[in-house]
Amino acid sequence: MDWNHCARDLLVNPRHTKWIAPLLVLGDVFLCALIIWRIPYTEIDWTTYMQQISLYISGERDYTLIKGSTGPLVYPAAHVYSYTILYQLTDEGRNILFGQILFAVLYIATLAVVMLCYRQSGAPPYLFPLLILSKRLHSVFVLRLFNDGLAAFTMWVAILLFQNKKWTSGVIVWSTGVAVKMTLLLLAPAIAVLAVLNLSLLPSLRLGVLALLVQILLAIPFLQANPIGYLSRAFELTRQFMFKWTVNWRFVGEEAFLSKRFSLALLALHMFLLCVFAAAAWLKPSGLTLPDFLRTVLQGRHRETPLSRPFVTTVLLTSLAIGLLCARSLHYQFFAYISWATPFLLWRAGIHPVILYALWALQEWAWNTFPSTYSSSLVVIFSLAVQVFGVLVNRSNAFGGIKPKAGGKEHVN
Repeated sequence: MDWNHCARDLLVNPRHTKWIAPLLVLGDVFLCALIIWRIPYTEIDWTTYMQQISLYISGERDYTLIKGSTGPLVYPAAHVYSYTILYQLTDEGRNILFGQILFAVLYIATLAVVMLCYRQSGAPPYLFPLLILSKRLHSVFVLRLFNDGLAAFTMWVAILLFQNKKWTSGVIVWSTGVAVKMTLLLLAPAIAVLAVLNLSLLPSLRLGVLALLVQILLAIPFLQANPIGYLSRAFELTRQFMFKWTVNWRFVGEEAFLSKRFSLALLALHMFLLCVFAAAAWLKPSGLTLPDFLRTVLQGRHRETPLSRPFVTTVLLTSLAIGLLCARSLHYQFFAYISWATPFLLWRAGIHPVILYALWALQEWAWNTFPSTYSSSLVVIFSLAVQVFGVLVNRSNAFGGIKPKAGGKEHVN
């Protein structure tokens, strides 16, 4: 027996993930139980969430009047409904242990969906251990009980649905996730491009209306009470971030961080990168340049373009990574979105497995440095930049290589 060949096959052959993934999920179940048992819970936002929910349950619907000990309610309606359920299940928030168990179940469910997305994208087995090894990710879910765990779950379920061309259900799930935390709006450009590619313009516009209707339906009680108050609090785009809590841009210094010029520069960079990716990578399946594609779509001559699962996942996760790279301020809970996306993007960037593991470890170190430092914040930006620009440089492979066959199945070129 050629042991080297067997070891290599075990590491790189996607067919092994069908048994490796369940074993890793099972191992993580025990790891979550050990964390809850041995590591003390850390109070950050849970008590405030519960105070806010108690006001909602008592009948308050004006968002500007729903507050807790650490501040006002600043998340959309689905956050309120989700934590109302948790409020009821945890004895008005007092049974924190049971809350941790519920978030551990949420973590495992999200992990299972992530692994299924990886499997459907043909990801190699060597990536999968990285999905269960993050200290910061476990902390966000089972030690902090942040709503980012709920948002991350809906994000990955939506990605799974989009992989399988379930556009209507995918948009409903994604929009519901946006109503938990508006961070998921970072996926909107990718969803728009994928929908137009696969469905053409008019069906894509219908999906956009559907996403908006989900937001309206979820927010009706609050819109009736104070529509301006709801929109300004739940989707506050002008929020002033505090330098002391930033994880990503600390190395630029407080004066630059707080400046309007810096904010506008990041916004411009965000728009520029989205345009570059759309023109150079995301429209690749159409075989058209950006101007020709827009002309074809607007003239109604665009025809359905087959999209592979790896392509769909890569487009969605690059849109996410671009948004996070250009975000004015990231806090530790944002790692819920980054952690599981990183191995996939580094793989699609064509990075050697050894270097990939080293970059993953470097990023993990940075996100576990508290408070953030000049060096750790620099690493946070560097790691996101490697993911974004690595995929762009390797776009011929990152956005190709696996194409749909007749009958909907996929094969590797």
